Order: sequence, then C-alpha cells, then structure tokens
Amino acid sequence: MDVQTIIANARAATGLEDIGDPAALEGLEVLVKASNEEARLSERGAAMWEASITSYMVNRLKTVDYINKHPELLERPIEKPTFVFGLPRTGTTLTINLLSADPARRCYRRFEALDAVPPVSGDYKADPRYQAELAKGEMAKKYMPQIAAIHWEDADSPSEDQYSMAQSFCSQIYDSQVNIPSYRAWFFAADYVPTFRFQKQILQVLQENVGGKWTLKNPWHPLFLDALTTVYPDAELVMTHRDPVEVVGSACSLLKAVRPIYTEDLRLGEIAECLLATFDQMIARQNAYRDKHGENAIFDIQYAEQLKDPIGTQRRLYEHFGTPFTAEAQAGMQQMMDYNPQGKHGKHHYTLEEFGLSAKWVRDHFKEYTDRFAIPTKAVD
Repeated sequence: MDVQTIIANARAATGLEDIGDPAALEGLEVLVKASNEEARLSERGAAMWEASITSYMVNRLKTVDYINKHPELLERPIEKPTFVFGLPRTGTTLTINLLSADPARRCYRRFEALDAVPPVSGDYKADPRYQAELAKGEMAKKYMPQIAAIHWEDADSPSEDQYSMAQSFCSQIYDSQVNIPSYRAWFFAADYVPTFRFQKQILQVLQENVGGKWTLKNPWHPLFLDALTTVYPDAELVMTHRDPVEVVGSACSLLKAVRPIYTEDLRLGEIAECLLATFDQMIARQNAYRDKHGENAIFDIQYAEQLKDPIGTQRRLYEHFGTPFTAEAQAGMQQMMDYNPQGKHGKHHYTLEEFGLSAKWVRDHFKEYTDRFAIPTKAVD
C-alpha cells in the first residue's frame, strides 16, 4: 500500500484531481506507513483496508469538486452547532438519537456521512445511497450480529462525525480499527484545525437542501476541543459520563469484534493499551478545557440519570443552552425511545479480564475522573 496509488485510484474512480488543502496528506502518509509496518493486516484485510482509505479520498475529491462548483455554499453559516462526546459507551448514541428526534435539528446521517455528494434533497429514502446502506445494515445483522449488539446505526441514524474527519486522514477511527501506534502518536500531537475546517465545508454542502440546527456526535472530541471551538466558536458542548469499569470493558469488546476484519493476529492487550492511552488523553484535555473556560463550558450528562429519565435530561440540556424545548421535540424523543428499547439488537457480553485488566485496577486508574464528575459507580472487589 502506498500513498500515491491510493490518490491515483481515487482520482481514477472520480475523474477529479483537486484534493483541497494539502495538509490532509500528512495524516495519510503517516497512516499508510503505520498500516504497512504495524497493523499485521491479513491479505484480505489489507485489500479491504486500502479500499476503505481510498473511499475516504474519493469522498474528499467529490466534496472539494462540489465546493469548487458551488462556492456560495461556504457563505452559509453554521450557527450554534451541538457536539455530543464522552468516553465511548457512555450514552453518546442515546443522546444523539434523542436530539436527532427534534425536527428542528440536522444530523450527520450514516448514509450521507459515507457518501456526501451530491447533497440529498426531497425523499432521501429513494436515494440509492440510503438503499445501499440499508442493504449493508441487513448484511451486518446477519453475518456480524455481535457488532450489531454492541453498536448499531440505522441507515438514516445520526452517525459519528469522525467520518468527516477521516476524509482529512486525521481521525481516531483508523486507530480503533487496526493496531497503528505510530499513527496514534501522530494523531495525539496533530493540528486538528485544518480537519475541522474541512468538516465545516462538508456540513455547508450537506445543508444546501436540508437545513436545521447541526447536532453532531463523536466520542473522541475531547481530544481536540480547542480546535473544534476555533472553527465553531459558538459550539454547544455536551459530555456524557459512565462508570469507567463498564466503559472500558465494553469499548475493548467493540474493538475485539472489529479488528478481526483486517487481521488474523488479534492481540487483546494492544486493544486495552490503545483505549487506555486514548481515554487518558481525552480526560486530561477536557479537564484542561474546563480549567480554561469554566465548568459550565460543557454540559454534563450522567449515563445512569439519562437511562432513568431520558426526556427530562434533554429538557435540562435545552434549558442550559437557552433552546426552546418544543412539543414537537418531546414527541419525537418519545417516539424514538419507543422504537429503540435497550437491547433491541441483542445483549452485549464482555469481561475486563480477557484484556488483562481488572475492575479494581480500572476503578483506581480513573478515580480522579469519577470523583471530579461524581459519576455513580458500583462496588468492586
């Protein structure tokens, strides 16, 4: 796998040349080198991995071309976007699903996140991209039910906006899917501002025909809050919290299910190492952001509280940001809860021990975090 081949194949697939800001190539160079040297990709996995990286370049080329043809779209504002984040498995998906049920909001939907151009209009359910993603979902439920039980998105569910960041090759999604510690080291130190600038352009394209208050979700946003608010200075920040003993095992289990797609040499200790290093960075950086801007700079949601009173929690979120909580929003959220009961796609089973960890170790490691945010925790041996 090499960078020039990936770019050439993407250009051949689209007939387009302009990749936009060349800063994107720095991450691509690091990603390809790390994938070749560290990921232990199987033959089939290597082909799939290269195809995945190429698809992000294809989407980037198409978006840049659309912007070049419609530069007026970059004049349209994105006002007070809401960003939902938190350690993975802390309820970010429930939060974004509730928010997306408000008809006044606009979310980054799965089928368009993976293929944004041209922007959808009218009945999106007739769009071939939606139909293709629907078919992929049915295949996933049939052949990878364990992943569906851990994390599920409908074809038109709000997806993680890290898919937009992946088009600048500066996204935690790559580090989750394969073992690439040198890319992780680069990623932790990267300048995220160019990535968010391109993400904003993607959103400006997508809102051409379908507007609303942008509401986005990406668990990993605590890594780059300064860059995020540089590009979106009026952003509304929302962080979810849950007992780390439950978070770490669940997140490790998700990567355990995903990584065999690309490698036959799965090492569970690497998964724990990857996530613990990332979680430590996330906590430290959002702490630093609060220390600089004040505790109220981020609205906090406790996982246990939201499960108990999901709509009441959202009402408090709206009040915090001065957003009217309409009858339409409440009705949409109730309908969403009725449609998506907990465990709808199966039960998720995991243990910490298989990743070389224990509940006591995790509890001790994250004690400062759980104390600072008064996160409800269970007793451990």
